[in-house]
Amino acid sequence: MKNRLTMLAPLVLIPMLGLTACAGGETAGAADAPAEKTLTVYTSEPQAKIDQIVEAFEKANAGVNVEVFRAATGELKTRIAAEKESGKISADVILAADVPTFEAYAADGSLAKLDIENDTALDAKFVDADGFWVGTRIIPTIIAYNTGALSEGPASWASLTEDTYKGKIAMPNPDVSGAAAFNTAVWLQESALGKGWMEKLVANEPTVLESNGPVGQAVAAGSSEVGIVVDYVARELAAKGSPIAVGYPSDGVPYVSQPAGVFADSQNQEAGNDFVDFLISQEGQKLAVEQSYLPVREDAGVPEGAPALSEINLLDPDQEEIAAGQKKAVDFFNSLLK
Repeated sequence: MKNRLTMLAPLVLIPMLGLTACAGGETAGAADAPAEKTLTVYTSEPQAKIDQIVEAFEKANAGVNVEVFRAATGELKTRIAAEKESGKISADVILAADVPTFEAYAADGSLAKLDIENDTALDAKFVDADGFWVGTRIIPTIIAYNTGALSEGPASWASLTEDTYKGKIAMPNPDVSGAAAFNTAVWLQESALGKGWMEKLVANEPTVLESNGPVGQAVAAGSSEVGIVVDYVARELAAKGSPIAVGYPSDGVPYVSQPAGVFADSQNQEAGNDFVDFLISQEGQKLAVEQSYLPVREDAGVPEGAPALSEINLLDPDQEEIAAGQKKAVDFFNSLLK
């Protein structure tokens, strides 16, 4: 996608206030350095992870200072909606969980088309065909279980409706977690699951927690024996010694690709594109792997203890259908809880 020419930044001229020009007057000894740019990023990334990303990006891009507003995807969407009502989105870049959110922003004109290079290294399914967003990491939702309570975990989504797991399941709130909202729509679209499965799941009295982090903690602590949670949360807890294990459901694994895009309102389009391009560069993807994410590039490796993508039965639903049906899916799920 990248066609722009690299241009030298203009020199900043400092007016000599209160002085008049005269013959033989002094001239500046040296040109001032270009003013530092401030790039504002809205993200649902965990704070520690986005801090690492920002540090690496700023090291590679002198003169760009990144400011971050971090919140769950639902809160980000509320903030962005309020800013749009007031006339302008304050952020330059958004890095958040699910494709439907980005499809909606692209459709209403909130996103600018990307001007990046590294998208050519990715599988086409992680790149928006219209050029408004690009996936930055693969975040599967899996079934985690407490190894102190269970010798083995549920093998499939279908298993979660069994009586043995009644009252023992924790899951994130789809009103808060973008990944959870996406999963809800995927489950309803899957013919082997659908409304009937979701009704049985809710009848099994799951504990709905705010987001994936608390779900992982609940399973690790044993307050819930089983958790529906993104895989990296469980892997990181296991690496720290918690009694938690990861199971990739045999009947298909939904995933989000944590897309990134640049807002059309941004006055820092070039820096915004550079940030997105960094995320999917080999350096950015190796950092993602260090952060326990599955990468969107094949030349970045995989996290320790994680399976290769070829070993996971990833579900690839129609993204347009998911985007169109996500709100109804979440509303249906919430109606079952009442």
